[in-house]
Amino acid sequence: MNEILWLVRKTLRSTFRKKSSWLVFIGLPLIGVLVSMLLYGSFNGQPLRVGIVNADGDQALTQDAIQFIQGLDQVKITLMDDETLRSDIAAGKLDTGIRFGAGFGESLGAGRPADVQVLSVKGASVTAYVKAMLNDYLGNVASIAQSVQGDKAAFDRLYEAYRQSSFKVSAETLEDTSHVKDMTYQSLGFLIAFMMFSSVNLTELILKEKENRTFLRLLSSPVSARTYVLSNVLVNLFVIVIQIVATLFFMKNVFHIDSGIPTGELITVLLLFGLAAISLSLLIVAFAKTTASAGALSNLIVTPTCLLAGCYFPMDIMPDAVKRISNFLPQHWLLDTVNKLQHGEAFGSLYLNLAILLAFAAAFALIAIYRFGRNNDTRLFV
Repeated sequence: MNEILWLVRKTLRSTFRKKSSWLVFIGLPLIGVLVSMLLYGSFNGQPLRVGIVNADGDQALTQDAIQFIQGLDQVKITLMDDETLRSDIAAGKLDTGIRFGAGFGESLGAGRPADVQVLSVKGASVTAYVKAMLNDYLGNVASIAQSVQGDKAAFDRLYEAYRQSSFKVSAETLEDTSHVKDMTYQSLGFLIAFMMFSSVNLTELILKEKENRTFLRLLSSPVSARTYVLSNVLVNLFVIVIQIVATLFFMKNVFHIDSGIPTGELITVLLLFGLAAISLSLLIVAFAKTTASAGALSNLIVTPTCLLAGCYFPMDIMPDAVKRISNFLPQHWLLDTVNKLQHGEAFGSLYLNLAILLAFAAAFALIAIYRFGRNNDTRLFV
């Protein structure tokens, strides 16, 4: 036990003696959080900017329709002409535009409302709310017109009663936390990638000390090869714990990003993945003969798998073929667990995800042990 603690202290001192190591192992995950905030933190809850073109003049029903839109929550309207509307939408000054054509009010009073043009370059994500509310309003007015069958006096009486109706709809504004969940997902995606690269860098110390003969000198002491490898694993685990705790602390207390997951559950899941990352780094070192080849292998394995698993981009935008491939990657199961926890699933119900993460860790470790035992160049590690 004393030998293990001595080796752990030695490795930590030699690793963190350089200031660059603090940036690589601790700073990069925090930079990943900052990048996530830049990507998803621009949400500000501003009202929907709607430009309206009224080509129907002072027709009463058209004016009432415009007032209805103006009365919607989180909507700010601006009256303008066609040319200004299109240029402002193209320039991003407006979220959407609505055009009431000539004769619209008359057609609405006849029970056959003409189509209303809704323009936007942002798609249904910004037009759906206004279109749904406006279509509902116009449908009610058209129904009144159809029911009176051209009797203007009856229409005016029923329409005025509809406008002055005693029933009201109460609305509550809820905070949209989807952008916070996106920031959490992306921050953890970057953390996963940095954990894997950090683990490979620390495990490469085995090859470095073998290349400079330090490893052989250590074996001439009471330290055994198994003790040496175990100490490296403990150093890996210690650094991963520091990365996890520091990242979650800064996310919650400095950047005020609420993951929506209890801290204990999130740390547990990340630690399980950390074991898989350590086992994978041992596997890479077991197949590599030099530090250069280990670095090349890590780049060939870590970067593409993180990309396919959705660490850099949300999985929702990935093709179905890529989603199927990601099922064979441990990063996917960690992000899938985080996503399900954010959507309210109980931690105990995700035992399959947790078991799969443990299975990845065990499989990588067993293959690495077998490889160390069969490789004549690295048999001293076992």
